[in-house]
Amino acid sequence: MFNKIGRWISKLFGTAPTTASRWWGWVHEPFTGAWQKEVRLDPQESLLRNSAVYACVTGIASDIAKLRIKLDQNESGIWTEVTSGPPWLPVLRKPNGYQNRIQFIEQWILSKLLQGNAYILKQRDNRGVVNAMYVLDPRRVTPLVTEDGDVYYQLSGDPLSKLEDAIVAPASEIIHDRMPAFWHPLVGVPPLYACALSATLSNKIEHASALFFENRALPGGILTSPSHIPDDTAQRLKKDFEEKYGGENIGRLIVAGDGLEFKPMQMTADAAQLAEQLKLSREDIAVAFHYPLFKLGGPLPPYAGNVEALIISYYTDCLQTLIESLEICLDEGLSLPATYGTELDLDNLMRMDTAALYDSNNKAVSGGWMAPDEARFRANYKAVEGGNTPYLQQQNYSLAALAKRDAREDPFAGPRSAPPSAPPPPAKALDEEEAELLGYALARKELVA
Repeated sequence: MFNKIGRWISKLFGTAPTTASRWWGWVHEPFTGAWQKEVRLDPQESLLRNSAVYACVTGIASDIAKLRIKLDQNESGIWTEVTSGPPWLPVLRKPNGYQNRIQFIEQWILSKLLQGNAYILKQRDNRGVVNAMYVLDPRRVTPLVTEDGDVYYQLSGDPLSKLEDAIVAPASEIIHDRMPAFWHPLVGVPPLYACALSATLSNKIEHASALFFENRALPGGILTSPSHIPDDTAQRLKKDFEEKYGGENIGRLIVAGDGLEFKPMQMTADAAQLAEQLKLSREDIAVAFHYPLFKLGGPLPPYAGNVEALIISYYTDCLQTLIESLEICLDEGLSLPATYGTELDLDNLMRMDTAALYDSNNKAVSGGWMAPDEARFRANYKAVEGGNTPYLQQQNYSLAALAKRDAREDPFAGPRSAPPSAPPPPAKALDEEEAELLGYALARKELVA
């Protein structure tokens, strides 16, 4: 199907859109003039060897991937989860043939954090409903813009994504989720751009430390002699010294004769303050990813005793924008009606904090705005008889009733009792004529009945 779309677009344009958008490339210099001094940043593969970068990327991706995707429906302003019926449920539960939901979302977020862009190719059934989604390699996707402003994506072949060869796909068949776009609205910039220098510094410090401790010493310094050394002899000694004691030979024993003296110049670990440098680089990496520093071994915040506060801070500072962006991309990519929407179940973030979960459930139920069955559902318990209605204690009164009470002269006095009714008038004695008439009436009533 995808290859047919690509061939159709090629016929429409003759070739791929020729007005591909151009943007300024990333500046890979750690500081101005660094390339003249041969100071280069590590490539992405090397940056991922840094433990702080790896922890930030995998920690964020796995935390979002463990959140279950729900399909909600708007019913009179209340969003409720739908578990059967709509045709989009299967693709949300199983995005494609080789990935489950967690693997799919994890690859989506990893692509976004490492490359700044996540491209998801949609596959449709005969009804036009999306029945599969594939996360593409962002390095094999090129956004294209026509002269009319239409957006297309040039895709390289990918057997896993059912792409036989390179095609050009319209924007309607691609879900494009991206990090903040600094230079072009179709090109997101990953957090690695901001922390690449710190990660490179950390890698170089760790590499130097590994060589230092592997060889037990680092003989770097000056060879001096009390007598004059001719230039040719100095060059020979320098070349011989570098070949024997440089590179992988660092740490070998030096034998300096003829009055030569070696003066080491390597700073000690204390002098270089390697631990402080590593700490600063780790903090800078965490700042770039908005990742909590305590998750990387840093100090705990003052509210560390409150697990719920830690999770909420982590969510608002780091995860929320990624989660919200993923939800709206799914809504638009699946072409959901206005009454439907996807939502990631945030309760999974609190799954291990049972104390906070039960405390919030107790307060919600006792407050009367959550039914017991709704609280039991959050704790993975079945519904019970009579648990589908919110409850309040009997002594609670409405505001209208309290207003009527306060309108009395003495609001705290007991309820006013009704005045006693007048006693009925005493019975009147009947004379003979009245008694005769009464008896005649009673007799006539019996005859009629």
